[in-house]
Amino acid sequence: MNWLDQIHVGDCRELMLRMLADGVQVNCVVTSPPYWGLRDYGVAGQFGLERSWQRHVARIRGTFREVRALLAADGTCWMNYGDSYVTSRANGGVGSNSTINGQRTQEEFRRASRAMKSRIRPPDVDGPNRRRQVGLKDKDLVGMPWRVAFALQDDGWFLRSDIIWHKPNPMPESIKDRPTKSHEYLFLLSKSPRYHYDSKAIAEPTTSTARPRGDGVNPKARVVPAGWATGSGKHSAKDHARAKDGLKDSTKFGRGKGWRNKQNESFCSAVTEPVLERNARTVWTIPSAPFSAAHFATFPPDLVRRCILAGSRPGDIVFDPFMGSGTTAEVALSLGRHFIGCELNPEYAAMFKQHRSQQVGLAV
Repeated sequence: MNWLDQIHVGDCRELMLRMLADGVQVNCVVTSPPYWGLRDYGVAGQFGLERSWQRHVARIRGTFREVRALLAADGTCWMNYGDSYVTSRANGGVGSNSTINGQRTQEEFRRASRAMKSRIRPPDVDGPNRRRQVGLKDKDLVGMPWRVAFALQDDGWFLRSDIIWHKPNPMPESIKDRPTKSHEYLFLLSKSPRYHYDSKAIAEPTTSTARPRGDGVNPKARVVPAGWATGSGKHSAKDHARAKDGLKDSTKFGRGKGWRNKQNESFCSAVTEPVLERNARTVWTIPSAPFSAAHFATFPPDLVRRCILAGSRPGDIVFDPFMGSGTTAEVALSLGRHFIGCELNPEYAAMFKQHRSQQVGLAV
């Protein structure tokens, strides 16, 4: 079967088993599973409507075992996951105020109505649609991103980083007893302790205060001290802390009484230019991006772009087991990568063929 550069409709677990049987291997995973108790996407077998958070976490955990089997040994997995609240209210809240260009469509009203019915209810609230869990009280923040992340860590994944996706344009919330939520989590997971990560591809510009670190060589470093290791190759701090005139390492005898590690010509000459870039931080400020085809929960291309740039090389295969309308596929193709996607809802898979694939010139 031809898996490459296509969104395959069906249960991702069954599709991944078939991919494994065909010897498929992917290099990077970028995905956003449906959040628990937040939305009803109107398709049988969907994730997120489990009766308890334990069932949802167990289902995600089992699914990501297959993801891990597909992933190359040096691959990374980037998982976006948002939180939700327990509520006994019959309306309002997360997922009920979505708009497109300021206008609510009939489809949005239908989805918002389903979202209200699917929301998490405390144990003392009756109703067949509640997502109940003993121990969660009305108004509790569920903490699902970390419950899922810890479950995957327990299952063998290396939990390497939690990244805050800060949204400068968050969804309005009609609440007066807590701050408006303006962030979601992005977890960086790996299959192995050593993996491909291109830090330079997502390096951030430094602040405007960046400046040169001197004029080249510290005057104290012009003379090579006796015993200084000057040969080729790496040298340890111990090699560069040899005694001068009988004095030991200056860290033990105070400033000015010995030779410090960084008082050498090679180090000083390497820091004469301004430092213009820094390692990416763990807070990414990226606005939410609307999608005209009205998929209910797309994540912005700029968020996906950073993950793919850091976690893959040109020509690699990027996989999304919860593809939705195809954001991961669109970005992967635009960056010279291949993609494989799984999507349970055929309507969302059709959105990619009708809209996103045209933007990157993919023949369908």
